[in-house]
Parts: sequence; structure tokens; C-alpha cells
Amino acid sequence: MLKTSMKLLPLLVLGAVSGTASAAGFQLLEQNASGMGNAYAGSAASAENASVQYFNAAALTELAGKQISTGVNYIELDSKFHNRASVAPAGWAANAVMDGAQGGDAAFVPNFYFSMPLTKDLYLGVGANAPFGMRTDWAKEWVGQGFGTVTDVKAMNFNLNLAYRLNDQLSVGGGVNYQKFDAQLGNQVNTGFGPAAVGSYLVAGNDWSWGYNLGLLYKPSINTQIGVSYRSAVKHELEGNYSISGAPGVVAGIVGAGGFKAANGAATVNIKLPDTWVFSVAHQLNNQWELLGDVSRTGWSSIPEIRIVSANGSPDQVSDYRWRDTWRVAGGANYQINDAWKLRLGLAFDQSPVREGLRTPRLPDQDRIWYSIGAQYKINAKNKLDVGYSYVKAKTADANEVGSAAKGTINGEYKSFVQMIGVQYSVSF
Repeated sequence: MLKTSMKLLPLLVLGAVSGTASAAGFQLLEQNASGMGNAYAGSAASAENASVQYFNAAALTELAGKQISTGVNYIELDSKFHNRASVAPAGWAANAVMDGAQGGDAAFVPNFYFSMPLTKDLYLGVGANAPFGMRTDWAKEWVGQGFGTVTDVKAMNFNLNLAYRLNDQLSVGGGVNYQKFDAQLGNQVNTGFGPAAVGSYLVAGNDWSWGYNLGLLYKPSINTQIGVSYRSAVKHELEGNYSISGAPGVVAGIVGAGGFKAANGAATVNIKLPDTWVFSVAHQLNNQWELLGDVSRTGWSSIPEIRIVSANGSPDQVSDYRWRDTWRVAGGANYQINDAWKLRLGLAFDQSPVREGLRTPRLPDQDRIWYSIGAQYKINAKNKLDVGYSYVKAKTADANEVGSAAKGTINGEYKSFVQMIGVQYSVSF
């Protein structure tokens, strides 16, 4: 069942990672609506408004005067499980939803950016955004309930940037990031056979941590801009609690199974969110056409596993991922219809970090293709309105996860897609 949350989009942690995000893994590229229409091609090279600082701080030197850019993106995930030969948890076979379970969700993701020149060549930028996140919510009655039901994560990032123009062709920039990671995840636990032994397991935690970003902008000619940027990995040590609730006797059953020593307790998990390299090109072909390109690499191998460590000495809860680093390639174009209207187009290929055989319902991820379109309306010389739309189609993902008799077995496939709509207002003064 699809539920809509009016919170910053979500995903990951304290045990596993969740559903299909808009970008591969659980990355959120939706940092502006102006880039959405191009599938974020040219993201580190095309400096149209203050939001460019998220992708490349050095590009702030291309902006005139003080600028504010703010917007919101609506992201809706549709992720359905199609059964082949799953085995329901023992004692639940009559109630388990074997086919057509929906794990998708939807949310609004806001962003805000400000930029201003401090001197002729030195620029300041400030941003607030959500770089990672997703929420998935599988029904408690579905066949994979022992592997995952709800995963809800919010990554909020606050970014301070400086950029300096070395000469007419070259600018450099960088910044610091203060990031909060707040998450919860749950699944059903079956400590015996039958509904009387069923309970709900929920773990939640949060952490604040620091990161940094660097950028370079090079203009080999008046019509061409090349951007290179790097956003660092961010290490989080989430501190929180786990709880087990549900049917009578569930706690005793868990103790007897050699699991948790109590129904409630403190827990921690260490996780290193990935770094990202971006190489972008923007070329003004003529008065009407601008061509854009983008290649990026995300270091998802920083997440080999997720390990929950309980303070009371209960056995660690470990999820094995062995994720791989991924590449994303995007191409796009802008067409200036007249002085007021600009049309945007984009196409991208986004590689998944998930290895076959290690896919879970918390992240039924696969390679995906972006199809994007957008438009900009220039209200007047200082005010612009952007809208963007992207349809992201993931390849069918194989599902094959074997558990104990009490947990069941998932055997089937996930079919997922994401739809996104972004709106952005930019003003200079």
C-alpha cells in the first residue's frame, strides 16, 4: 500500500537500506528543478542560479549579484514484488501476501540556496538540502515481512561554500557540510510458529557529522565551461534504540532463539556515506541551443555491510551488501524558444551498486534510465521560474533471499519506477 509522507525524502541505516531511490542506491540528485529537466547533465558546469553550488562550489563565480534559489521536488516511488516461488514464514502461509505487494512511498524534498559576491573575485554560498534519502513501506502481511517492512531515513545537509576566480578562465571553490542522519527501520519477527509468536522489531537512531566539497570551473572558450567537483564521504555513528513488541511471549522466544537479550535496548551502527566525483561540460552551440554532458562516480563500496551493535551484549545484527562503486552518464540540451521561455531535455543511465544475489527488499535496486523534460519561464530580468519532470525506469530486479523456516524465503522479482516533479524560484538582487 502506498503511503505519502510530507517529510524530507528518506532511506537507509541501522540494519539495511531501503527501496528504489531516484538515483542509484539511495542518493538524491534532486537539488534543484532547473537541473531535473536535463536529467542533471552539465550539473557541475552550468551556472544558472545559486543552486549550482551543490554540484560545484567554484561555479558561484559565474553568478551576478546576490541570488536566492529555492524549490521543492515531489518524488514518488512505485515498487512492486511479483512472486515466483516464495515460501511464507512458517505458520503465516494463509495470511501472507504472495504477489503484488507494494513497497513504494512518496515525499516532498525542499531545498534552499543563497549566493553573493564578497569582493570582485571572492564569492560566498549557503545551501540546505537532502543529499540522501528514501522511505519504503512494505505491508506487514507480505511474504517478505521477516526481511523488511518499513525503512525511513532523512539526511539533512547544511553547506557553506567559498569560490575564488583566479583569472578569466579558471575558478576554484570548496565548502564544509554539517549533516544530520536520522533513520528507523522495522520488520516482523517470528520467534516460533504461528501468529502467537509474531512481533514487530523497530530500530532507530541519529547522528550529526562533518564533510567537505571541492570544485573547479574551467572555461577554455567563451562558449564552453568544464566543471569538476568532489563531495567527500561522511562517516556517521548512529546512536539509538531497538524495541520488540507484539504478541505475548515474543520476548521469551527471542531470548530462547539466541537473539536479543531484552525487548528494548541501546544500539549503535557505523556507516560511511559515499563520496562522489562529477565531471561536466556545458557548450553554447548557438543563440538557441546549449548542449550538456555529465559523468559521475559514486563510491558505494564504502558500505560493505550494516552492523547493529547492541549495548547489552546481544549478538550483532549484520546485513551483508558488498556494494560496488557506480557510474552515471547523462546528456541534455536546452533550447531557447524566445526571451521568456527555455525548454530542457535530458537522458541518463544510472548504474546500481547492488550485486546480484545480495539484493534485499529494503533496496530492490537495479540499473535505471532517466527520461527528463523541463522548462524555464523568465518572469523579468531578476526573477525566474523553473519546472522539471523525470521518469526513472529501473530494470526488473531479481529477488532471491533465503531465510529460516520462521523467516521464509523470497523468490520473485521487483518492478520499480520513480516519477519526480520539481518547482524552483530564483531571484537576483
